[in-house]
Parts: sequence; C-alpha cells; structure tokens
Amino acid sequence: MKSGTGCCSVRFGLVVLTVLASSAGSLRAAHPLSAPGVTSLTNPRVAYRASTSHHVVLTKGDVTAVIVDNAAVTGGALLAEHRAGYNGIAQLTHKNRPANIFRAPYAGLNYEHIHDGTLAVSAEKFEPRVSSLQLRVVDGRTVELYQPPTKNWKLESCGRYQLLDDGSIEYTFECIPRARTFKQGYIGLFWASYIDRPQDKAIHFQGQRVGGAGRKNWIRWLPPSHGVTSTHAPVGGRLPKIVDGFPLTLVNHPSPFAYTAPWYYGVSHGMALAQVFRSRDRVWMAQSPTGGGPTNPAWDFQWFVPDYRVDQAYGFVMRMVYVPYKSHQQVAATVGPHLKALNRTSPPSARSEIRSR
Repeated sequence: MKSGTGCCSVRFGLVVLTVLASSAGSLRAAHPLSAPGVTSLTNPRVAYRASTSHHVVLTKGDVTAVIVDNAAVTGGALLAEHRAGYNGIAQLTHKNRPANIFRAPYAGLNYEHIHDGTLAVSAEKFEPRVSSLQLRVVDGRTVELYQPPTKNWKLESCGRYQLLDDGSIEYTFECIPRARTFKQGYIGLFWASYIDRPQDKAIHFQGQRVGGAGRKNWIRWLPPSHGVTSTHAPVGGRLPKIVDGFPLTLVNHPSPFAYTAPWYYGVSHGMALAQVFRSRDRVWMAQSPTGGGPTNPAWDFQWFVPDYRVDQAYGFVMRMVYVPYKSHQQVAATVGPHLKALNRTSPPSARSEIRSR
C-alpha cells in the first residue's frame, strides 16, 4: 500500500514538473509581437453586433470619423462617394476643417497588403481589400473590421478603431496565420492613408542618418517619386529578405534615415495628422508623393512579424491624432501623452497565445 502510494506520488510529481516546465517554456517563448488580446478575434468576452450598414459614424469632441468595410458607400454622412476596397477611415473631419483630410474615393488607415517578400504576392497584391470584411459595432465609440482567413495567405485578422476622449483614434490590429503560407518565415503587412491635396506633401519625424551616431534632428522628407527612398526604419531596423522583382515598391526601398521617436506627422490645410506607434512594434514608416494621384500623397506604414507560428495571435497598437497645426513643438506636445500611453504598457506574455483553435 505504501509502495503504491509512493509510486503515485512520484508519477504526480513528474506530471506537475512536466506541466510547470511546459508553462515556463511557453512564457519564455512569448513572441515580442504577441497580440494584446483586446479585439473580438482573440478575446471571447468582447460583445459586439454586426452592423447592418457598410459604414459607421464615430464622433467625439471636435472629430468625426466614418469607418467603412470593403463595400462601396454613397450618401449618408459621406461628403463624396467611397470606392469599394478602401476599408478603414473613409472620412476624417474636424470642427476647424469640415472637409475630409483623406482623398475620396480612398481612405485612411486602409489595410492594403499582405506579403512574405516573394512574388507570391502577385496572385493578389491587394488581398485585404478584395476579401470579405464584417463591420462589428462594439460601442458608441468603437468598431472593428473582422476578416476571415484570406484566400491566398490564410491570414485571419481584426482591426479595432476606437475614438478616444480627445478625438484621437486608437487602432489595434490583431491577426492569426491559419497556415504556413509565408515562405520566408515572416508576415509582411501594409497600411495606407491617402491625403487630399495638402500644400506640403512631406512628412516630419525625429531621426538620424542610418548607421550614423549623429545628432537626432527633425527630418522633413518627401521622396522624389513613388517607390524611391519610401520607407523609414526604426533605429537599428533592417528589412527582412525581399526577392528581386518584388512588385510592392513602397515596401523595400528604404530612405537614408531611421526614426528615433516612433511617430510622424504631415500638415494639410492648417491641420496636423500624426501617426503614433509603440516602440516595441518596430513599425516602419512609409510614404509616396503620389500614392493617391499627382497632388495626393500617401502617408503610410508597414509592419513585419518575424518567426511566426501558425495559429498564434500577433498584433500592434497605434494612434492617429488630428489637430490644428501651429508648430513642431505644438504637435509634439499634443502627441506626447499618446506616445507615453502607448509605450508604458508591459511586454507581451504568453497569454496572447489565445483563440488558437
């Protein structure tokens, strides 16, 4: 009897040690870009209703944003017709400027490309735009765009647009690769914002020359043409492997600069539009002088998930801030609290490996 009890105790102890070792291994293996677990993709506690319309209007303070799925939209709150495929923010207005900052019929924070740096992207360069999306209403200030696994890349995703108290927009993106379709070991994603005829098509950010130890300066940058010196690395960042002949030229043509603070802004008709990121997400800023036409630049960004695993959730968080423009200093002071809020969160833990059915 004692012998049997001892044997069971040893077995139980081995099981406990095995579970603990497995848990410790999972914690150590937490991916630095693990999803925050806040959208309906990864968090089953999120309550929502499917919108019966293809657009939802969010208003807070001086700012109104119209969020759309991939359908064409006409009328309602929109000042102009909106073209199918340009999901995201179809219209962003401010009390000080009732006109849309984004170029109709396009959008801002438009989920545009999925790729792995190979020519496989040529099967459909704009898969997020042509794949089905469900517009989900979480509350009066929060909506999500849920996309089932796409045809070619099998990437399931959810983008959350939340209007904060000061009228800024917090965007949380989460995704789960459902198959090992990304052949170079990383997931590449791209977002576009098409600006309507700004007087100055350049963007401004704090940075320094790549590889240099020089002083950090404000940099004003406007590429000479589309797909030339078009993307800006975080300090120390290097592009993943991208094959010759890759067709998405904004992805793989870095500028001579790296940013030292994770945000940038542009100015249009007396208003500043800032895009603010978390340092740990290692986002690459991107731009085109003619992305939306000869007079309409694109102020973009891209994101890479290295060493991905099938059925694991990844994500990032950023904010878009839209305010009247006075100076570099004024925009920086406005962005400061957002930068602090985004970058004070704790590192990801293994809890992000959720909803990995």
